[in-house]
Amino acid sequence: MLRGMVFGACLLAGGMTGGLAVAQQGQTLADIKQDLAVLTVELRKLRSELNTTGSPALAVGGSALDRINTIESELQRVTAKAEELEFRLGRVVQDGTNRIGDLKFRICELEPGCDIGKLGETDPLGGDAVPTAPVAQPASPPATDALPFDGELAISEEADFRSALDALDQGDFSGAELLFAQFRETYPMGPLEAAALVGEGRALEGLGDTREAARRYLSAYSGFPDATIAPEALWRLGDAIAALGSIDDACITLGEVAARYPGSDAVAKAAASRQQLGCQ
Repeated sequence: MLRGMVFGACLLAGGMTGGLAVAQQGQTLADIKQDLAVLTVELRKLRSELNTTGSPALAVGGSALDRINTIESELQRVTAKAEELEFRLGRVVQDGTNRIGDLKFRICELEPGCDIGKLGETDPLGGDAVPTAPVAQPASPPATDALPFDGELAISEEADFRSALDALDQGDFSGAELLFAQFRETYPMGPLEAAALVGEGRALEGLGDTREAARRYLSAYSGFPDATIAPEALWRLGDAIAALGSIDDACITLGEVAARYPGSDAVAKAAASRQQLGCQ
């Protein structure tokens, strides 16, 4: 659709105004047909000009965060430019379509036996549906159901997190550990950083590396104590400490879940862990 609109924009900005606007009632049928022939030739020329040449000028370098910021900024700029262009071209295509329709009407008037009532509607200039001006719609919230989510997600951030989570749920602990580590490197300190740490810890536990798992849980809890997943991180940290043989420290840690996060789902889980450990 955009290509068709570009044809109309370039045409009306250039030769069409001079060639078609001068068509008067006194033109002959041959003159009007010639105008249409010129129009066809111009459209073909413009089609060839749409082929891109050279390489894109955008250079993406630096750290992962710098690259993300650069790409997001460029996407916002291009999106805004495309929306502005679509709005302007919508009006240009409509105007060009009306002009073509007027030419068809006048040709029919000159053609012996032509029935104006059977002309029908003129196809939009360029061959696609005529675009309308964009209407602002309320922003839809991202699909973050079942995710411990606190903030705005970068492009594809949720999809990458869910891929790691799916690997974990399917028991692919090695793949999940790698995906969560890559996620944290790609989206450093994002809103799902704490959740990625917990996910990586769970994957490490599945691989039998309880000590490293405990370090991930500790990082998630101490670094993001107000995160949605912080209560779970503290509960899992207590269980990991118990698995490493420090029962007293584990009981203290598990007891902090109810004290710090009363009402969270992790309270019941921590209480069950304390009961299994025989904590006083």
